[in-house]
Amino acid sequence: MQYIMNMKNLAILLSLSVLAISCNKNKSGKSSVTGWNYNDKNMGGFQVAKATDQKTGPGLVFVEGGTFTMGQTEEDVMGDWNNIPRRVSVPSFYIDRTEVANIHYREYLYWLNKVFDPTDPQNLPIVEGALPDTLSWRSELSYNEPMVEYYLRHPGFNYYPVVGVSWKQANDFCLWRGDRVNEGILLQKGFINKQSLNGQQGADNFTTKSYLLGVGYQPPPGKGATSKKNPLKTPQGQPRTTVTMEDGLMLPDYRLPFEAEWEYAAYGLIDQNPRVSTKKKRGEELIQNKQVYPWAQNASNPSSLREQRHGSWQGQFLANFKRGSGDNAGVAGGLNDNAFYTADVKSFYPNAFGLYNMAGNVNEWVHDVFRPMSTLDFDDMPAPTRGNKFQTIVKDPSTGEAQVNDTTGRVVMRDVTDEESKNRRNYQRGNVINYLDGDTASQASYGYGTTTLVSDHSRVYKGGSWNDRAYWLSPGTRRFLEEDQALSTLGFRCAMNSMGGAANGKNVRKTGNQFPTKRSKR
Repeated sequence: MQYIMNMKNLAILLSLSVLAISCNKNKSGKSSVTGWNYNDKNMGGFQVAKATDQKTGPGLVFVEGGTFTMGQTEEDVMGDWNNIPRRVSVPSFYIDRTEVANIHYREYLYWLNKVFDPTDPQNLPIVEGALPDTLSWRSELSYNEPMVEYYLRHPGFNYYPVVGVSWKQANDFCLWRGDRVNEGILLQKGFINKQSLNGQQGADNFTTKSYLLGVGYQPPPGKGATSKKNPLKTPQGQPRTTVTMEDGLMLPDYRLPFEAEWEYAAYGLIDQNPRVSTKKKRGEELIQNKQVYPWAQNASNPSSLREQRHGSWQGQFLANFKRGSGDNAGVAGGLNDNAFYTADVKSFYPNAFGLYNMAGNVNEWVHDVFRPMSTLDFDDMPAPTRGNKFQTIVKDPSTGEAQVNDTTGRVVMRDVTDEESKNRRNYQRGNVINYLDGDTASQASYGYGTTTLVSDHSRVYKGGSWNDRAYWLSPGTRRFLEEDQALSTLGFRCAMNSMGGAANGKNVRKTGNQFPTKRSKR
């Protein structure tokens, strides 16, 4: 009798094992259009990564998108007439918690000097081209030589915002940062051999695009890639040594924020919407009371910060800026912002999104090409911006593979031609910087230096600085500068696109079209 019971138990265990094995073959379910299993080598081996929220990249904060009124909030005292209010929608995105600091930019310079040997004349323009313009500190009638010599490199200024950086340099930093972040992810996961870091020289360096395309420098696989525990498989079920974007491990590129994104993030209007609660209030239809400065939420809501008592900050300016002629900091024993020049990137309280110094300290570059009437021209959704130059990969005519720059190691890109675009319905030109810019053919041009200071290379900057009056601290104000120029009052922060749902899994409420499945009545 005991023998029969043991045999029955063994049969049950075997059946459960078979069931478990069959379930493990199809961890991600099956296709609803073909019925074939995903991640099953016996059914084609098509791999599908588990749907997860995008990871937050180093230094970034998630900003849930929404609608807001972009443009001026006060009287146009400058008479610029270049920020007419208009309601727009901004998709969710990520943005840096702080301005990029000197220590972060020096890390970039260190990497360039390590990979691109400056003693090689071919590499010298790359290394020198990234150096900030420290001479931007100079003034004919003040002594600023200590800032020229020490501001970028002295440890006392490590976490002060980098300045003297042109738009082009800031854009290049964002590209480099995205490559280093993705390379770091692959190193930590074991898909790249750590020894590869010592062998990168010149064009032989890791870039995200070249890695994904399988061209140019390809780092040797690490232990995690060759291990049998590697979750990535080939169609034959063997460990796959290269990662694709579909695997959900790598992040999108870092970039400069669009003007609409930057302005939306600066206001931090999220605190005015009802929070998730048992009251089940919905906030997406509320019209916000227009505020002037980024800190309005914290200054008017003492309960939002533990340090505040009975509205003690209400009505005060929580930013580093110039109070008036000759007053950049206040009086001894009662300095109003503790900074004669810039301040630490985490000075003052963050706004409702958790972002520091979205007003004052330094102005910040954004992606957009400047036009006075931008708000009247660009789309109201999604991600309104001006400055698109559509590009495509340059391919080798003999092999059909993407070409890689012999000096930088980056995949070579070219502008889309008008001939290639003429049959498109959604765009007819590759370079659309001047789209709707004065004539129906969009061929308008600006006589830079002759009739105007605006050109196709004029970029917007926002936020106000340590040497600006209060008017420029409002997120709605905007100015411009040529993309190859720099100022001692101008820095930047980076942003990143958000992939997937608008709320990214945070405070998700089932509203709109997210209803449970119901049975149809017969």
